[in-house]
Amino acid sequence: MKLDELFALLRRRGVLWPSAEIYGGIQGLYDYGPLGTALKRRLEDAWSAWFLGLSDDYHLIDPAEIVPESVVRASGHLENFTDPEVTCESCHTAFRADTVLAKVRPEGVDGLSAAQIGEIVRDRGLRCPSCGSLTLSVPRPFNMMLATELGVLGRERGYLRPETAQGSYLAFARMWDVGRRALPLGIAVIGKAYRNEIAPRQVLYRLRAFTQAELQIFFAPDRFPVPFDPVRAERLPIVRADRRGPEGVPPELVAASDLVDGGLPEFYVFHMVQLLRFLRDVLAFPADRIRFYEKSKEERAFYNRLQFDAEVRLESWGGYTEVGAVHYRGDYDLTRHGEGAGRDLAVTPTGQPKVLPHVLELTFGIDRLLWALADVHLVRDAERTVWQLPPYLAPAPVGVFPLIPKAHGDYARTLADTLARDGVPVTFDDAGTIGKRYARMDEAGTPFCLTIDGSTIDPGPEHDTVTLRERDSKAQHRIARGELSARIAPALRPPRPARA
Repeated sequence: MKLDELFALLRRRGVLWPSAEIYGGIQGLYDYGPLGTALKRRLEDAWSAWFLGLSDDYHLIDPAEIVPESVVRASGHLENFTDPEVTCESCHTAFRADTVLAKVRPEGVDGLSAAQIGEIVRDRGLRCPSCGSLTLSVPRPFNMMLATELGVLGRERGYLRPETAQGSYLAFARMWDVGRRALPLGIAVIGKAYRNEIAPRQVLYRLRAFTQAELQIFFAPDRFPVPFDPVRAERLPIVRADRRGPEGVPPELVAASDLVDGGLPEFYVFHMVQLLRFLRDVLAFPADRIRFYEKSKEERAFYNRLQFDAEVRLESWGGYTEVGAVHYRGDYDLTRHGEGAGRDLAVTPTGQPKVLPHVLELTFGIDRLLWALADVHLVRDAERTVWQLPPYLAPAPVGVFPLIPKAHGDYARTLADTLARDGVPVTFDDAGTIGKRYARMDEAGTPFCLTIDGSTIDPGPEHDTVTLRERDSKAQHRIARGELSARIAPALRPPRPARA
């Protein structure tokens, strides 16, 4: 579906809508409704099950969302967390430079100086996207952090965190003390980050408040053992920085072992495979719509030694868009925060020499992943619209319907309560025909619908059985009530990675 069409459907079904909608909404801020909130939580649970499942030493924490100025000064965000911005001198509208250059430079503006961007704007005669004039200003850096004043007198300056990662770096010393004092140590955060985007656009693609899921893995640079043999033959879709072709050319399929032979560390490639498997095997994105896009030294974030962005091709966005990344940050973060706090953040693992850990970061945009789940899995055919989500991601996993509300309603309510007590999320619906109820559940992504009818409550061979209808095939089966939880519950558990 096109972007506007998909957003209209998601808004109609209560997945999401503009924040402060009754006031006309505000750019870059969206509210999640019942279906969106449930899907977001299922997505976060699936992410946690997969990535925290990689090691017993990977843990989830929930740090504060406001950080003091000293933190963002040490991290480099005060100096470097900027986007180039251009302003139309006629209508005074501000734009991100990559938005203005999107048609002539679809790969973005990473690595270009303000002067180079200005030269492209001038030489290509680019016009203001708002009023069409040729009066675009020379690009200037715009810091995207949101500041706030702390305390009654406002003498202390704070910032809404621009990324969740800083909470993990600040927590490292405490986590070392409360953990097993062993490396690698993983610290994960799922939570809000805030950026004062110049021009929020494409619904959930660029937001001023968004949810990240990030895993920071602290390790000794010469000692990061990973079970590489089980992933050696996995083929990854790669676009290397030095071998980029036209935008439509498919990525190379490269074996994990060949990437290592080509100079990438085993630990880095191993985690690229885990990210690929999460997108392909857990979120069920088609393999031919996923790629890893390498950022060159000039393009990648200032703290990264290696950076491959994970991208998914989406119809609503007209091409590939980033949904996650693997960053090798070296010892940048603990070095900077150690200097800023006046502390030595090096550690001594049992039986090993003292070391200042390096960091491997796996980072994801939860909102972007949620949008991608809609783009990829919402399917329309001649008869119906079906959200073909994996069952463990479905916001409403089970629908319970009394065929005739007055005659079968009590039994259906009791069944719904029993399933809920067994940990199976249930949606009860007795409005309209069964066909209309099925249609509502198909749009919501509900994989299982249970219908209670006369045979369920009347004496006879089908007493205490219900009709189970499967979403994708529309197949219907008669199932004994006592077997429902065992039949449904396993499908609602998100996958975990295999341990070597």
